[in-house]
Amino acid sequence: MKKFLALILALVMALSLVACGEKTPAGGDDAAKLKVGIVLVGDENEGYTAAHMDGIKAAAAACGLADENLVWCYNIPENEECYDKCVECVEQGCNVVITNSYSHQTYTQQAAEENPNVQFVAMTGDTAMKSGLKNFHNAFNYTFESRYVSGIVAGMKLKELMDAGKVTDPYIGYVGAYPYAEVVSGYTGFFLGIKSIVPEAHMDVQYTNSWFNIQDEGKAAEALMSRGCVIIGQHADSTGAPKAVQTAKDNGQVVYSVGYNVDMLKAAPTAALTSASNNWSVFYTYLFNAMLNGEEVKTDWAAGYNEGAVCITELGPEVAEGTAEAVAAAEKAIKAGELHVFDTANFTVGGQPVTSAFTFDSDGDWANDTNEGIVDGYYHESEYISAPSFSLRIDGITELN
Repeated sequence: MKKFLALILALVMALSLVACGEKTPAGGDDAAKLKVGIVLVGDENEGYTAAHMDGIKAAAAACGLADENLVWCYNIPENEECYDKCVECVEQGCNVVITNSYSHQTYTQQAAEENPNVQFVAMTGDTAMKSGLKNFHNAFNYTFESRYVSGIVAGMKLKELMDAGKVTDPYIGYVGAYPYAEVVSGYTGFFLGIKSIVPEAHMDVQYTNSWFNIQDEGKAAEALMSRGCVIIGQHADSTGAPKAVQTAKDNGQVVYSVGYNVDMLKAAPTAALTSASNNWSVFYTYLFNAMLNGEEVKTDWAAGYNEGAVCITELGPEVAEGTAEAVAAAEKAIKAGELHVFDTANFTVGGQPVTSAFTFDSDGDWANDTNEGIVDGYYHESEYISAPSFSLRIDGITELN
C-alpha cells in the first residue's frame, strides 16, 4: 500500500508542478512565512484522507513549503475536538487551517469567526457563502464528471457481458455513505454514464451511514450482489466493497467493482474496473499560491476535468474492449463543453421530464428559492457554490432501506 501511495504521490507532484508553473509562486522568504494547519478525519490508511494528504504534500513541494511548515492532525472526529485542533493550529502560528470532512465544517467556521486574521478552508462544505466571513472558504471538485466517466467503464463491461450472454439483467449496485447531495450527485452521475452505454440499466443504492467502515461496506456489497447486482459502485472510503466483490468473483460469480478515491487493483486485482478519483493538489496549489501572493481566496472553489482536478484511475485487466477509447471520447467531450453530465434529456423523475430544479440561493442556505439549477437543458452542478447540490431522485435508481 505504501509503495502504491508513493507512486500516486509522484504522479500528483508532477501534475502539481505543471499547475504551479502556470503562475510563479512567491517562494523563498514568503514561503517560509506560510504555515498550514491540516485537520484530517482519517490518515493514510483511509482512501479519502490519503488522497488529500498526497495533494497537500505535492502542492507544498511544488510551491516551496518546507515540511516544518505543515502541521498535521490525524484521525480527528467530527466533534468539538475538530474546533480544538483548529485553535491549536492557530496557536502554533498557522496562517491557514484546512479541514477535510463535511461534518468538520461547523467547528471550522466557529474557529474562523474567532480568528479573523487566519484563513480557514472546510473542504466539501457548503456554508462559507452564507456565513459572510472573509476568512472562511469551501472547496470541492467536479467529482460528478469522473463518476460519469467511471460509469462509462462500467457500462462498457456490462454491455460486453450482456452481448456474451453472461448477464441478462443489467442490474447495478452502489454502496453509498449517506443520502447527502454529494452522494446522490455522484451515484446519479455514475448511473447516467452506465445508461449512455446500456439504456435499460437499473441500480439499487445501499447506505452504510458511515464514510469509512470496511466491514459495513463489505456487507453492503454482499447484500447487493445477493440481489443479483453484477457491478458494484461506491461512494465510501474503504476497500471493503471491492474486496467483497473480488471474493465473490473468485467464487465464480460474474461481478465487477468500480471504486472511489484510489486505485482498487491491489484490493481487487481482477474485479476492479477503475475508480473515480480526485487530484486535490490542484486546489491546494491554488490555495498556497493565493496565500503566498497575497491574493484573496475564493469563497467557493470548484474544478473538474478541464483543470485536471478529477480523473479515473488505471483501467483494470478485464475491462471491455474499446473502453479506453470510450473514456477518451467522453473526457474530450466534457472538456469541450459538449457533454453535460446532468443533461435533462437523459433522465426523468416520476416518469416526467425535468425542466426546473432549484439549487442553493445566493445566501447558500438550501432555501431553493433563487437560483434555477437547470439552464440550457442541464443541471449546473457546483457552479453556485462548490459543494454538490444535485439531489433529484431520477428514475431507474432505488434507495434501499
